Amino acid sequence: MWILGLTGSIGMGKSATAGLFGAEGVPVHDADAAVHDLYAREAVPLVEAAFPGVARDGMIDRPELSRRVLGDAAAMKRLEAIVHPLVRARETAFLARARASG
Repeated sequence: MWILGLTGSIGMGKSATAGLFGAEGVPVHDADAAVHDLYAREAVPLVEAAFPGVARDGMIDRPELSRRVLGDAAAMKRLEAIVHPLVRARETAFLARARASG
């Protein structure tokens, strides 16, 4: 099985390229989508504990969280320490499913 990673800055076409692969039937793991889903599910209590007041209606208020972490390197590191392992776990599960399906 081949594994291809798409990286780049904002607006570089990663999502468009991933969409082309997906349209051809290639399994695609979208880390950005995983974060959005995590912010509505299992990351909520963890992020709220680290940044009280960022959870609203059972999900992370992304603009409020951004306000708290952008420009604050220590806060960003705390957030990344919470979110990155969760995203990695989802990626690992995605790869296991892709390998199992051939």
